[in-house]
Amino acid sequence: MSRTGIICLSLVLVLGLPLLGVLWAGEPLGRYLEFPPRTSYVQHEPFSWPVFIAIALLIVIVLWPVFFRIAVSNHQLSVASHRSSAFVGTLHASRFMLPWWGWVAIGWTCLWWVVAWTRVPWLVVVQEHTFTPLWLGYIMIVNACTFARTGRCMMLHRPRYFLSLFLLSAVFWWVFEYLNRFVQNWYYVGVADLSSVEYFFRATTPFSTVLPAVIGTAELLTSYRVICSGRNRFKAIQYLQKKWSGWVLVGLSCCGLFGIGLWPNYLFPLVWVGPLLLVVSLQALAGTPTAFSPLAQGDWRGIGVPALAALICGIFWELWNWKSLAHWEYALPFVHRFPLFEMPLLGYAGYLPFGLECVVVADLCLRRQFSGGVEYDTHE
Repeated sequence: MSRTGIICLSLVLVLGLPLLGVLWAGEPLGRYLEFPPRTSYVQHEPFSWPVFIAIALLIVIVLWPVFFRIAVSNHQLSVASHRSSAFVGTLHASRFMLPWWGWVAIGWTCLWWVVAWTRVPWLVVVQEHTFTPLWLGYIMIVNACTFARTGRCMMLHRPRYFLSLFLLSAVFWWVFEYLNRFVQNWYYVGVADLSSVEYFFRATTPFSTVLPAVIGTAELLTSYRVICSGRNRFKAIQYLQKKWSGWVLVGLSCCGLFGIGLWPNYLFPLVWVGPLLLVVSLQALAGTPTAFSPLAQGDWRGIGVPALAALICGIFWELWNWKSLAHWEYALPFVHRFPLFEMPLLGYAGYLPFGLECVVVADLCLRRQFSGGVEYDTHE
């Protein structure tokens, strides 16, 4: 199967399976296609301590070995660096020099942060549109930091790729907005009075910043040895290379996407996991390398770096959303407790697979691949 075939089939399945599920259940399709979304029809389950504790333990069990491996590797590097005078000399010789446009971006971002969080009457019209300028500033800042550390960044050295991410991102996030119609885990405040055209354009512009932000952050993280240390010598997973695993993942992801509208309280995490598994499994069945391919050699950096990048972006998304005039709010079943800004604490786990999803989609849809000239630090 060609790359175009994988893209088309993925879109058909991701968009079609949830609709088929609710159609099979006899639910009215109109409410899932309402634009802008105004109707609330999913009854979310109340908070449950057993479910909260079970999910929290699962997250800890999954992430603990990774953090432990990073800690051990960084300790070994620290010991080795103290023994190597040459390394220490190189370390002291290196300097972090932010370019002038990076400082401009910091000032720009701080200005819009103030605008977003203040309630000055004559700024109300502008305050409804602060998301995009904030994130344009963030994107420039991470590119400036990458340039300062490596001498390269995708904004300057791969401008076509950089600009293509904005266009792809707008489409990319609309897919998640569509999937959210079946689980209604987040909703936007103040869209009821907007026409369909107004809603589309006011939403598409900020949506276009998602991929440049996540991938720009991931490229910056690859320049930090402390982030990547040890994850190229982690536990190897061979079975993900097998054909049967591709068929299993296709089946699971298709069943999950079919069922999210039927059992939204139980399958809502598949909004973030389902499309990722579907695309990766189709790539595996087509015989092309996937994001999971390096795991066969024990290299987990391509998994961990995008996940951490999305989590960092997620914290800033939630922070800047928190006190903004135009914002979104959440309704998560079973775990809606202990919010950090607007997001319930366990909800941040969804950013981890989302980061990998960002890189997988960008690599699938664009000719250039994720890296931007920034290689993983190999001084280990």
